[in-house]
Amino acid sequence: MKKKYMYLAVVALAIQLTSSCKDSLEVNPSGRITLDNYYKTEADAFAALVSVYDRFGFQASGLYDKIAIMDVASDDHFAGGGSATDINDLQVVSNYSLSANVGPQGYLWNRGYSGIFRANTLLAKIADIPMAEAQKNRFVAETKTLRALFYFDLLRFFENIPIIDGVVDPKDLYNVAQSNPSDVYTFIEKDLTEAIPNLPATVVLAEGGRITKGAAQATLGKVYLWQKKYSEAAEQLAIVNGSTPGQVNATYGYKLINNFSDLWKPANKFNSESILEVTHSASSQGSWNDAGAGEGNLLSIISGPRGYATLKPGAPDYHTGYGFLIITKNLFDLIHYDPRNQATVANLDSLKSNGIANYQNSYQNTGYFLEKFAGRVSTRTTVPSSVVDLNFGYNTYEIRLADTYLLEAEALMSSNAAVGAGSRAYQLLNAVRARVGLSPVPVTLETIEKERRLELAGEGHRWLDLIRWGKAAAVLGPLKGFVAGKHEVFPIPQNELNNTKIEQNKEWGGSK
Repeated sequence: MKKKYMYLAVVALAIQLTSSCKDSLEVNPSGRITLDNYYKTEADAFAALVSVYDRFGFQASGLYDKIAIMDVASDDHFAGGGSATDINDLQVVSNYSLSANVGPQGYLWNRGYSGIFRANTLLAKIADIPMAEAQKNRFVAETKTLRALFYFDLLRFFENIPIIDGVVDPKDLYNVAQSNPSDVYTFIEKDLTEAIPNLPATVVLAEGGRITKGAAQATLGKVYLWQKKYSEAAEQLAIVNGSTPGQVNATYGYKLINNFSDLWKPANKFNSESILEVTHSASSQGSWNDAGAGEGNLLSIISGPRGYATLKPGAPDYHTGYGFLIITKNLFDLIHYDPRNQATVANLDSLKSNGIANYQNSYQNTGYFLEKFAGRVSTRTTVPSSVVDLNFGYNTYEIRLADTYLLEAEALMSSNAAVGAGSRAYQLLNAVRARVGLSPVPVTLETIEKERRLELAGEGHRWLDLIRWGKAAAVLGPLKGFVAGKHEVFPIPQNELNNTKIEQNKEWGGSK
């Protein structure tokens, strides 16, 4: 039988899980490992599991990731950078001039399906690996949850995607057809419901970044919410959020941390508010040979102000960055007097006008930059010979508790549950506000929308929220040229259409 091959890049989930830098498996000179010879031990299974996590945190060699794409697609950010073509994949999303051949959709598609390929391979092989049954069940559950996350992203970005379940010979991939979106949702729900019983409720710090029961349940809640299954969404999210909003979840230990700004300190990785994080390391020694292959957070360098220089003592110690993810005047005006402003917005306009610091204008400059992930001199890598720009250790949140609080409040309201003062929906919404010292407000779609925008700014949620609420065209059309009936989905990459059964989305001139 013809042998199948796979290429595995084994990386750290967190510093304690494996080594602190990205290592390749020892392979033969051609760089290949036969599947038949590889999956023999528990260590092999763990390395393969880490390789699936690797795709979950995958960043493009073009210096962007999923969060950057979602941010610039929204009304909260312009692409910025040095010119109208700097990191062009972000520019064409920001101004909605992308096409099947131009844009970041190839990264989004490949991130998802390479992760699914790795997950499918591990699931096909793990049954025959001798290891403790409980450990095997956990590995399977983590892999299925990650596969569900990959499919959920692909479904939201492209809508019409193929389900690939199991190891498919490369020559047969050309015959894979797209599935009905409802069938993909069913597949995702099945993966998550099968995974949840075998996942741990909590993990020790040394396993930070690994999937837990709460992460899978929060994902399932989001999946239900996207399908407008509001009661089911509220039920799953309630398990994650705990019995008393604002108080610790007695089962999982989740709790809003007291100080909002502490969420963005690298020392606070895997805090009580974190449900699922993408891990990054300041010691991975990522290099310009392949900027996306390192484990540093690329958002930290691309979002920092260009040509930054301090002029007075006490000026912020920003590390000079590339000036992307410019915050719009609209968002700045909304958040300016909100308690979350300082932790969210780097106000270079104010620093410059007061002679405290200087910087170079970005393309579409507003003077406002994303503070949450901006690299600092005090947080840059100290590893000798490392490329400083590529090795910032800020983690990012895929899911955090304030997000799930607000989603449950929305699900309850949308399912016609009580929303008046004292109701659970009211407590959830206002626990998020109380954390930053804001007084209660009524539960309405408008108050939830505003709270999500202010609380989660710069974290990659806003565009997806606008799409889910059906408000993208009204908000983004006048500002950025978003076209209703077209830009709700990305074009399927042209390379995926060539000589395959995959058809382009109808929004982009296809028949699907």
